Order: sequence, then C-alpha cells, then structure tokens
Amino acid sequence: MALDTTQTHDGVLREKPEPFWLDPKKRAIFFQILVVGAVALLAWYLISNTVANLQRQKIATGFGFLGKEASFEIGESVIAYDASNTYARALVVGALNTIKVSFIGIVITVFLGTFIGIARLSSNWLISRLAAIYIEGMQDVPVLLQLFFWYAIFYETLPSPRQALKPMHGVFLCNRGLVMPVPEWHPAYGYVFLAFAAACLMVWGLRRWARKRQDETGKTFPVFRVSLALVLGLPLGVWAALGAPFAMSVPELRGFNFRGGTTWSPEFMALLLGLILYTAAFVAEAVRAGIQSVSKGQREAAMALGLRPAQVLRLVILPQALRVIIPPLTSQMLNLTKNSSLAVAIGYPDFVSVANTTINQTGQSIEGVALIMLVYLIFSLSTSAFMNWYNKKVKLVER
Repeated sequence: MALDTTQTHDGVLREKPEPFWLDPKKRAIFFQILVVGAVALLAWYLISNTVANLQRQKIATGFGFLGKEASFEIGESVIAYDASNTYARALVVGALNTIKVSFIGIVITVFLGTFIGIARLSSNWLISRLAAIYIEGMQDVPVLLQLFFWYAIFYETLPSPRQALKPMHGVFLCNRGLVMPVPEWHPAYGYVFLAFAAACLMVWGLRRWARKRQDETGKTFPVFRVSLALVLGLPLGVWAALGAPFAMSVPELRGFNFRGGTTWSPEFMALLLGLILYTAAFVAEAVRAGIQSVSKGQREAAMALGLRPAQVLRLVILPQALRVIIPPLTSQMLNLTKNSSLAVAIGYPDFVSVANTTINQTGQSIEGVALIMLVYLIFSLSTSAFMNWYNKKVKLVER
C-alpha cells in the first residue's frame, strides 16, 4: 500500500500527517471532549434555569436552613434529640437510625442467608424442601408488603403492655414493641471493649501465623477454638478483674407503659424483620450458587484426606465459593440499605422520613433531595469499598 507522502523544500520525501479524524485515538479524545462539553452545557442550563425560577418565586435556596430550629419530634433516636435542636441534628438522627437498622440487618442477613443456602443443598429432603419454600416464598412477595405485614402483626395481633407476652424474665413483647433489659453503664465496660478489640487483633495475627505455619510444615492449628477462647476469655477476664459489674436496667410496667430497659419499637422491628427475611432469601441463593460452583472432585478429594464434613465445608468448599458469593452478596447488602428507605411507609424515622419532614417545613425540596441522594451514595460507596477490599483479601491466588 502506497504511503501518502509529500516532498519538502530540501527534496526529502516525508510521510504526510494524517488528518485527526482518521486517527482513532485523536478521534476518541475529540468525541469525549465533545460529550463532556455537552453534559456541562446541559447542567449549566438546568441549574441556571432552576435558580432563576426559584428567585422568581422568591423561594430561598442554599443550606442555611440546617442551622435553624427543627421544631418537630423524632420518635426514636440513637443520640439525644428534642424539638429545639437544629435541622442538621435531626438529619443526623435520621442517618444514624438508617445506619442502625442497616448494620443490624446486614449482619443477621448474612448469617441467616448462609444457613439457609447451605440447608438448601442438604441431603435431608425435608430440610432442603423447607429452605426452598422459604426462598421462593420470600422472593416472590414484595418487600413493602412484608413491611406492612409485620407492622400489622405488631399492632393488631400483639397485646397491650398490661397483657404483654413474657418469653423470659425481664423481656416483654407487646404492641409497643420488644422491651428487654440492658446493662447499666459502668466505666469497666470501656476497658472490656478495649480488651475485645485487642483480642480481635490477636486473632488476626494468630490466623496469619497459623496459615504460614501450615504452608511451611503442613501442621494445622486449632485456630477457631483458640480464637473463640481469646475473644471471649480476654474481655471476661478484664471484666472480672474490674469487679464484674453487672447492674441491669430491667423494664417494669408502670401505668400504661414500661420504664427502664430498652425498647425496640414496632416500626423498627417490622422494618428489621421485613428487610432481613426478604434479603436473606436472595443471599441464600447466592450462597447456594457459590457452593455448587465448586466441583465435586474438590469435596471427594477432601473426604479422601480424612477431613470431616464440617472441615470440608469450612476449609475447602467455602474458601473457593466466596469468589462467586461475594459480588452478589455485595449487591444484596446495598439493596438492604436502599430498601430501608421504605421505612417511611410504616413510620420509622429513618433519614428519608426526617428529610421529608424537613422539606415539608422549609420548602427546600431540591436541597433535601440532594442530601438524600448524597447520604445514600455515601452508604453505598462505603459498603462497596469494604466488600471490594474483603474480596481481594479472600480471592484465590493462582500460581
């Protein structure tokens, strides 16, 4: 193929520069600049048009309202709050309520979904069928309907506080929620928490040492039992050394309500149960798919080495299945967090509910919706970052 050349003044033939629209790299850069410019122009138009309309209707803009008095109560909160606090504190309370239900829900969902996923593959026909019925039933019922169902159970089925169910001493279940005793705060509990954190660090180092020792010598170490002894024994030892404080705040019925202890409201319980039971069905399917992705030869080889079924599952099957389980598990964690925004339908004061109240009082819907989007974006990115880090830690290293 003949090259496109040109003759310079010194008589040397040189290759003629190719037009940029024929160069794939330059053309790609040009189109990217064009798209970015179009998006920026559209954003400028929408923002300027919105600001102009707000000014025309004399609607205040900006986030100055966050420092004003909220003047509304919030039914339950993790931190102290009253109506005289600012909108900013009210939104923080809503965000903490969302974190509370999401964190507890994710932890329980992972354990429940893993258990049901393993039960789905059980050789016992009854256990396998029950797990399959649970998975199909929960997946086919919308989560919002499940929230309404559990909310109705608490308010329509459970008795009043005077006739509250008492499954164990100090624990009451009624239409006011789940009421149970909690330990009264003591300075020793701070040192117990530090001991627990130290035990976790020791367990992490022990696991690394045991894995390295096994790779070098082939000898196994009872990591689980020693780790359990550390995690339980060290905090208990510190607690006993500091006098073993065990004062409990036990709830008592006084008048028409309970005093003392802690109460998980019907809204919180309904939201938590609905999210856990719904999401656990999808987690169970991810666990089942991950386990089935491991070839049967792996199980047979492990059994031939003399490993017990529990050891085969823990040491051979699950480590290989995690690379299939973790990506969909991350998606289900994100779904649970985002589905918690449905709490507004049953009256639980999560971030969306508090933000909606703020919007109704201030009229600044654009800022309110922007805050909702920002908060859930932070929640999602944080969860994804943690799960991506964990995925890299547990992935199989090919040699």
